[in-house]
Amino acid sequence: MDNRPIGFFDSGLGGLTCIPHLLRGFPRERVVYFGDTARTPYGSKAPSTILKFAMEIADFLIESQNIKLLAIACNTVSATALEELRKRHPGVPVLGIIKPAARAVAAGCPASGRIGVIGTKATISSGAYEDEIAESAPGLKVFGRACPALVPLIEEGIIQNKIMDLAIEYYLGSFLKTNALDTLILGCTHYPLIRANIERLYPGLSIIDPSVEFAPAIGEALERIDGGGDSGDESGHIIYASDLSENFVNMIDNIFTGTGLPVTLELIDLESFPKRKEARNGT
Repeated sequence: MDNRPIGFFDSGLGGLTCIPHLLRGFPRERVVYFGDTARTPYGSKAPSTILKFAMEIADFLIESQNIKLLAIACNTVSATALEELRKRHPGVPVLGIIKPAARAVAAGCPASGRIGVIGTKATISSGAYEDEIAESAPGLKVFGRACPALVPLIEEGIIQNKIMDLAIEYYLGSFLKTNALDTLILGCTHYPLIRANIERLYPGLSIIDPSVEFAPAIGEALERIDGGGDSGDESGHIIYASDLSENFVNMIDNIFTGTGLPVTLELIDLESFPKRKEARNGT
């Protein structure tokens, strides 16, 4: 038994979509989440900048929050910084969200399937989904489409709105038709918040949500380290954010409506925490 919390982080509010799925399967776990809302979106930033931000957040969660497992609820970070984070923190399991989703595609799609992936520029340009899917199902055809405007719109709460529908149609209309796609991976944890829009605009399209697929993978990791917890709702869950906009607070309420989970929201400045002293040659 290990009652330490599970750490999650994302560039903003999107990674919160993973947590209800986890807690439905593992209701006694406690979660600490960091949303880097002051610096979102990550997807159009340089890989070196993404890595820097990811290391700062991982250091905070692992070194000051005493987490037992780090779940990267961000496709962009999973695609660009996963291995570096594992090297930096070898004593804590670090899980990315892309491999579980790719595993679900390989297991659930027919050999003739034509798979679309939508995500940030960084995720799509990395080819991470294509690489992971090819390992298990090399015959599947996978096509990527970067959708850089969707995350800012979602962060602003522009969801049930004609503007969002127009943005989705702009990115997906010709992409789906030209490539004759039958399956679409929501390759950003913000995108489950617009899943209903996509399904309404493109009925019949099979949707794979990595936020759903992540939960069983986390459960498997907990079993490997015998890390199941028994603190659950009594201890509550903490959501940290680097900026507390009104929309972020409202979105948290929307995401957790009906779950019955006690949630504490705190504004945090990573600059207030001591930085890790990096080893240098000759010192």
